[in-house]
Amino acid sequence: MNNEFTFTIENLFFDENYCPSDNTRITTNFANLARGARRQQNVRDALRMINNRFNVLAHWDNAKGDRYSVELDIISVNVDVEGKGQSFPIIEILKTNIVDHHTEQRIEGIVGNNFSSYVRDYDFSVVLPNHNKGQKEFSIPDNFGDLHGKLFKSFVASDSFKENFTKPPVICLSVSDNKTYQRTGNQHPVLGAEYQPNETSLTEQYFQKMGLQVRYFMPANSAAPLAFYFVGDLLNDYSNLELIGTISTMETFQKIYRPEIYNANTVAGKCYQPNLKNSDHSLTQIVYDREERSQLASEQGKFAEQHFLKPYQRVLEQWAASYA
Repeated sequence: MNNEFTFTIENLFFDENYCPSDNTRITTNFANLARGARRQQNVRDALRMINNRFNVLAHWDNAKGDRYSVELDIISVNVDVEGKGQSFPIIEILKTNIVDHHTEQRIEGIVGNNFSSYVRDYDFSVVLPNHNKGQKEFSIPDNFGDLHGKLFKSFVASDSFKENFTKPPVICLSVSDNKTYQRTGNQHPVLGAEYQPNETSLTEQYFQKMGLQVRYFMPANSAAPLAFYFVGDLLNDYSNLELIGTISTMETFQKIYRPEIYNANTVAGKCYQPNLKNSDHSLTQIVYDREERSQLASEQGKFAEQHFLKPYQRVLEQWAASYA
């Protein structure tokens, strides 16, 4: 049996004219923004927030605070498991590019940033609840996340990835509201103050199966730390501008979707527990449907089960068993 699945990449520019494709998970940050009557204004406002934040962090040789702007590409990854031309939308991530208006250079940014996956929806919104139904104590099923992790690692090792991207991905998520984070003495010029959690989380374990480790940093003028998932050496493999591209993009999305944490009026202290019920926060002017977001995750998980996991079950099981 062929050990290689075929991955194809589609690239879509994210601007005020963006419309989510039929294959896009509707709960994805950028897709959720680009819907409804205010969609163009939503996207315009979000991009303005990203650019403003970028220029605040990249303040050197930037007296007017307008030297840089960020361009975003939506990277949709499809997988063909049988080599017959039938593909399934497996992963969607974001790629940043930085425009330096002083030198008129376009600088390649980091790929990853946002991360969305139908198979992850299936694991967390179908497999996990079914496994714990009627159980007194919460537990994690055997092999939870194994297939998803192998699919992600296979994509990053693929020719498709190497042809399109020069560095491994960095994925940036919000912190967990059921953990406590302690500030360490470590300070990075761009990423800011490092924090360490009091315990590991299911998300950390899940991303570990994808080949990613995690560190938590709170950049200057942020309200809370961000979780950075990466391969290799986060602090030395990427330039300051590359890191600022990811921070400004993902912090903006978190301010919109998690304002209780990332647009809080009180900044995280030395010992910090995120609180999604925190009423002392500001809202952005950007409209989104948070309730719809949570309802759709299980629908999207069932979509993955129906159109990918069940039809290709035997092929996927054989492939996963032989995947090194």
